[in-house]
Amino acid sequence: MTLLASPKIITLIIFILTYCGLIFLPKKRVLCAGIGAGLLIILQIINLPEIFSAIDWNVLLMILGTSGLVIFFSESKMPAFLGEKVIDKAPDFRWAVVFLALLAGGISALLENVSTLLILTPVALAMAKKLKTSPVPLLITIAISSNLQGAATLIGDPTSIMLGNYANLNFLQFFFLNHKPSIFFAVELGAIMTAMAIFYLFRKEKQPITTEEHTKVTNFFPTIILLLMIVSLVGVSFIKEKPALTNGFICSGFFLLTAFRELIIKHNLSPKKIVKNLNWETLILLSFIFIIIGAIVKVGLISDIASLIARAGQGKIFLLYSVIVWGSVLASAFIDNIPYVATMLPVIDALTIQLGVSPYLFYFGLLSGATLGGNITPIGASTNITALNILKKEGYTVSFKEFIKYSLPFTLAAVISGYLFIWFVWH
Repeated sequence: MTLLASPKIITLIIFILTYCGLIFLPKKRVLCAGIGAGLLIILQIINLPEIFSAIDWNVLLMILGTSGLVIFFSESKMPAFLGEKVIDKAPDFRWAVVFLALLAGGISALLENVSTLLILTPVALAMAKKLKTSPVPLLITIAISSNLQGAATLIGDPTSIMLGNYANLNFLQFFFLNHKPSIFFAVELGAIMTAMAIFYLFRKEKQPITTEEHTKVTNFFPTIILLLMIVSLVGVSFIKEKPALTNGFICSGFFLLTAFRELIIKHNLSPKKIVKNLNWETLILLSFIFIIIGAIVKVGLISDIASLIARAGQGKIFLLYSVIVWGSVLASAFIDNIPYVATMLPVIDALTIQLGVSPYLFYFGLLSGATLGGNITPIGASTNITALNILKKEGYTVSFKEFIKYSLPFTLAAVISGYLFIWFVWH
């Protein structure tokens, strides 16, 4: 009974053990989060009504809808077509790499990062084969570029969706907020700096490159629907006091419309393939994480963590901002950024309330650091892991040293430029 009389201690222990599982058992992260959430429910730290309110249904519906549309968009061949067009405009190999990296970043601002990599991988492998060169640096570059611009828009990455919903930011406020340039411009500045870093890394690769343009777009409907979804998200952003699930219903609604046409009417894909490729792991993982966060908020741990950070930073805003950015980079280099961001958002909220400052400086610092930090190591992002698995199947084993040869300068260029931009605009 003594232990049960201390729900804060119980919750803290379960939270720490769950995070240790997420760090050291990355292939079992859903199971670890599920056990943690289950224990909190069994021990009655959080009850069923509180579970329902703790889960962010708008975020889950947005992720479900966008990940579903990605499948149809990829199958339409439009991304591969764009990749070939981009390469055709490049005067030589080094510029082709830069252009492909920028294209990967641009696509990932609207679509899920792993899907962006998979979309452009055939183009990159064909280009390397034609030039009789290793595809390793090319695929690594595309992978880390795919991770870069997910933070640029509301729908570019699950972490962006979480921030947008938590901070009540609409699609346009990722571009301009309170008459200031928002997170989009910090990310795009990082993209420019990384393009320069990529060009320097490939400066000696001056072979001419052309593509045999053979990819044909087989279906324009998914592209049209994707654009309509973006326009709809922009449109409803002007509506004040809209229902909480508005964005989620838009994304999932357009996905269901596309699924009905492609599966029922046109029979272009099998329902089994769609169900298999939906981002179920992220959806289930986030549901469990939301329950855990709901528990730590309920028992008061969030305020305690915020107070601890505030004391460590001695109330100095720049020091706190720097700790959040670079701490997020370090954390995301080794653990998944989705549970990390989900945990840190309420901490930052409590921290800024205690300090009496605007939260956007810390929000954007968190998002940029957590999104880009995963680029440093091969295990820091799902996209990196996927790229290395593809290369392994192609007969190329990538060492840690070879990976960071490309990822470290890329990440530093992006983080430093975004770090300075956000500070000077938002402090």
